[in-house]
Amino acid sequence: MGLTDTPSANRLQIGLYGRRNSGKSSLLNALTGQEVSLVSEVAGTTTDPVAKAMEWHPLGPVLFYDTAGFDDEGELGAQRVERTEKTLEKVDVALLVFAGEDIAEETAFARRLKEKHIPTVAVLNQTDLLSDEERDERLARIGKATGLKPVAVSARERRGMEQVREALIRAVPEDFGARSIVGGLAGPGDTVLLVMPQDIQAPKGRLILPQVQTIRELLDKGCVVVSSTADQMEKALASLAAPPHLIVTDSQCFPQVYRLKPEESLLTSFSVLFAAYKGDIRTFVEGASAIASLNEHSHVLIAEACTHAPLQEDIGRVKIPRMLRQRFGESLKVTLVAGADFPADLTPYDLIIHCGACMFNRRYVLSRVEAARSQGVPITNYGVTLAYLAGILDKVSYEE
Repeated sequence: MGLTDTPSANRLQIGLYGRRNSGKSSLLNALTGQEVSLVSEVAGTTTDPVAKAMEWHPLGPVLFYDTAGFDDEGELGAQRVERTEKTLEKVDVALLVFAGEDIAEETAFARRLKEKHIPTVAVLNQTDLLSDEERDERLARIGKATGLKPVAVSARERRGMEQVREALIRAVPEDFGARSIVGGLAGPGDTVLLVMPQDIQAPKGRLILPQVQTIRELLDKGCVVVSSTADQMEKALASLAAPPHLIVTDSQCFPQVYRLKPEESLLTSFSVLFAAYKGDIRTFVEGASAIASLNEHSHVLIAEACTHAPLQEDIGRVKIPRMLRQRFGESLKVTLVAGADFPADLTPYDLIIHCGACMFNRRYVLSRVEAARSQGVPITNYGVTLAYLAGILDKVSYEE
């Protein structure tokens, strides 16, 4: 990712779904005007989902997923279908491609998309092979079976692309991109102090993504942004004519920052802000109460969005497990998963602690929250956990 690129997590994510050889890859190439996906008459050419990030007028930064056919067969085919299914956890809009006389599998998949509340655009591809009468009959049949208004296209001849683009624009959720990181915690003219330790976990020569995105949003809001490391916080406060309206800290510094915080200043952390921005802060706060019920026989799942190499004193791999074991006993079991790995069966766990998920889009995080909720397993996040363990969760500010 370049310095000026929009992170994938902040892009509108669009998935293309359909049978093998329905023309999904050709459709993606035609829509984007680029040879994004390999096209072949051999069924099953697309294996793992192909992700393509681009600027796509007028939707702005988008991320397309070209997926394997959901009718793939055999042992490898089943694995491809499973990976196709995984993309449903993160896409904001689906393009469902129909081609051929039989529409039973597409209709069943449309029901799944509806159950997951994914806005869907139905596309009848390969209309260059149909007469006008055949095309109209299939469009009517698809509409009746799915309740969707399908768009007729020919990816090979690149016809109907503008109609698909217009349908996608209409399908984008109205609230997409409406959420902000800081919300109403700070506004124009407010002074905000950011406490950002530059320790071994900080990337050399740059800030981590949540810090960068928070700074940019605060500047866009017209806030006065002051930053310091934890050991320079007192000097930073002393340099100000008045206490800052808001202090945003690295969650690991909660105890120290809370002790030094002026009484009138609001306090939060980057991770807590992202708990609300990317997930469900109310569920995370409720989930933190389950920490009190842990014991030495408990099993905790820690989920990280990043797949970075383990670092010394890593927050998810080292610090939180150590704090939990110090409080509840060394026998407490901790399992860590990273990236897209997330167990389908969550029932063996007494608590799930998720990272701030700056690398995931909100839909992906909420799909994990819903999986935990449906299986009766409490879920919280790093920052909320650290505030709870510090005994100051009720003193931390956030917006629901």
